[in-house]
Amino acid sequence: MQPNISSQMLKGILQGVMLMILAKQPDYGYGISTQLNQYGLDNIPKGTIYPLLAAMEKRHYLVGKMQPSENGPDRKYYNITLDGQAARQEFVQEWQFLAQIVNKLIEEQ
Repeated sequence: MQPNISSQMLKGILQGVMLMILAKQPDYGYGISTQLNQYGLDNIPKGTIYPLLAAMEKRHYLVGKMQPSENGPDRKYYNITLDGQAARQEFVQEWQFLAQIVNKLIEEQ
């Protein structure tokens, strides 16, 4: 059973998680949402993903490009940039540091 993750905690890590997903391969909004679901983050509203993609594009972490779709209208695929790769790496380092501290505190309980 998945715990109810606080929206503040999720908001703090969602950008890094999305950068990690897009570092594997470019994808569009709904495809990213599907991948988040596959990793167990299935309670993220679609209205959260698209504004975050737009913000990351504005920060030059991503570049979006419209591509034709076989199943309907064109889709905007997001590619991670060099700045996005740097932000992803920074997220990973920060996460590992914080996880180490929190895990140590949990072990001491």
